[in-house]
Amino acid sequence: MQLQNRVLMPALFLLMGLQALTLRAQTPEIEAELPPTLEWQGTEEIALPPGSEDPWITPSEKSGLTSTPTYDETMEWLDRLVAAAPFLHKVSLGKSAEHRDVWMVIASLDASTAAQAIRASKKPAVLIQAGIHSGEIDGKDAGLMLLRDLVHKPGKKALLEGVNWLFVPILNVDGHERRSPFGRVNQRGPEQMGWRTNARNQNLNRDFAKADIPATRAVLKAINAYDPDLYVDVHVTDGIDYQYDITWGYMGPQGYSPSISKWLESTLDPSVIARLEAAGHIPGYLVFATDNNDPDGLLFKWSAATPRFSDGYGGARHLPTILVENHSLKPYAQRVLGTYVLMESILRTVGAHADSLHRAIQEDRRRRPETVTLGWTVDREAAPEEVTFKGIAWRKRRSEAAGAEVVEWLGEPVTKTLQRVSPDLPVKAVRLPTAWWVPAAWPEVIERLELHGIRFERTARPVEVEVDLYRVKGAKLAPEPFEGHVRIELPEAPAIERQTVTYAPGSVRVPSDQPLADLAALLLEPESPDSFFQWGFFAEILSRTEYVEGYVMAPMADRMLASDAELKARFQAALEEDPKLAANPRGRLEWFYRQTPYHDSRYLLYPVGREMGSR
Repeated sequence: MQLQNRVLMPALFLLMGLQALTLRAQTPEIEAELPPTLEWQGTEEIALPPGSEDPWITPSEKSGLTSTPTYDETMEWLDRLVAAAPFLHKVSLGKSAEHRDVWMVIASLDASTAAQAIRASKKPAVLIQAGIHSGEIDGKDAGLMLLRDLVHKPGKKALLEGVNWLFVPILNVDGHERRSPFGRVNQRGPEQMGWRTNARNQNLNRDFAKADIPATRAVLKAINAYDPDLYVDVHVTDGIDYQYDITWGYMGPQGYSPSISKWLESTLDPSVIARLEAAGHIPGYLVFATDNNDPDGLLFKWSAATPRFSDGYGGARHLPTILVENHSLKPYAQRVLGTYVLMESILRTVGAHADSLHRAIQEDRRRRPETVTLGWTVDREAAPEEVTFKGIAWRKRRSEAAGAEVVEWLGEPVTKTLQRVSPDLPVKAVRLPTAWWVPAAWPEVIERLELHGIRFERTARPVEVEVDLYRVKGAKLAPEPFEGHVRIELPEAPAIERQTVTYAPGSVRVPSDQPLADLAALLLEPESPDSFFQWGFFAEILSRTEYVEGYVMAPMADRMLASDAELKARFQAALEEDPKLAANPRGRLEWFYRQTPYHDSRYLLYPVGREMGSR
């Protein structure tokens, strides 16, 4: 058999190779046709030229900022730089699903770069992460260049006299290594880029609330450990074409951190905009059109992101968080150079205005609102705001493939007036309890509360507490899985029941008198879109596990009808209201079963209790 295999296998490989050649010959060359790009007149002095003899040229600079290095190449270069600079330190935040380290570089002139020392430092700390979507990797190559200049460019190290910089060059390390020229069809470079999701097809920027993914957990632990004063998440956007090459945004003043929002708008934005414009870039606020097929339609102002996203998460925990979106249709070199200026400007501005930033953070962390808003929408009755927009000319053309007219971008700059709306109308608000009680039977929820840094007290013995509980109504499973979960839709508001509950040892009490109360509410209130309930962590309550047979329930129900006039009246009303119930013998008996103590009292009962009273 072994001899036969040795003879047959080469022939089989040859046949497979001929088939592959035939398939390639039959497959037409398909190339993405991107819109025309604008000529850029910005400065390129930041980058070393491709032929430079400088030993510290970054891997991307060697290509003229057209390519990006692999994970191993990136870390090898960083190791060499860190070894040459006593004020740079490289630490692993944890392992990815494929067991790669998620590395963070700490740039600090302080004597110690331990997490406790960074927290205690009088200098503010800025955490900048790149590659949460690894095809959008501009921040990595810009950050390597800036780290190099801190070490080797005269005078640049002085930047660290006012700030400590924490830099994660690649957060989605597994997706980063799924490299090809075909990662993002609507993006100009780099030549090969990583993938949006990780090795399990999970999107890290949908994971901040549910915290399933090892790499997301790693950055959450870093946030808790180092307590940064500003968090920057660098992306590359999709959507419509426009002149802006670097855009960013954050939760607006309608959100959970109004003082932080005011500081970002009044202090950070003007400084960063001025530096980017001086370098020849066209900076702007986040551009999200309400309809990409109508580029002159409404734009969104502010972010109303839920805490599954980095900016929504940062807003909920009163951590100043900026979502950067470079424009995908601009050349890679232009985007990387703009990101360099952006990063350096942020570090300078935070260092120069640390006191006012700290005051804004503390103001929001000391807030103790009576209610928390679970989401916002646009007030359609409010008049839109008119804004000047630096756009790109477009027209509609007929597409045979689409069978309709589609947008065609013409590559010509135009300035126009568009309308912008703000998602600042609360959708749902709930009164905060004194505390939430999470039963010990849900350790995966308790573990995530701890991971988020939410303070709680764990019981060592049974505790009897009077609480309000939600009885959910109309809950149903979503038709398709999303991010590794089957979400639970909750179209109806749940009913509230006051009960006395005995919580087993290991249960936790989560007080609302704490800085992270807003985040706790968004995770524990079932009507919140990013609650643990809607992510499916409490799906068990939707299942019935005890039933009754007709031969038992029928005589019992007959006696109930004969002896209880009030119950009989309710039963008749139920039959008149629901003809299907009236015609369903099994359903009729089920109705009576629900009126007895034999029915499962925990069916559809959300087990997280709300301890009410004075806060």
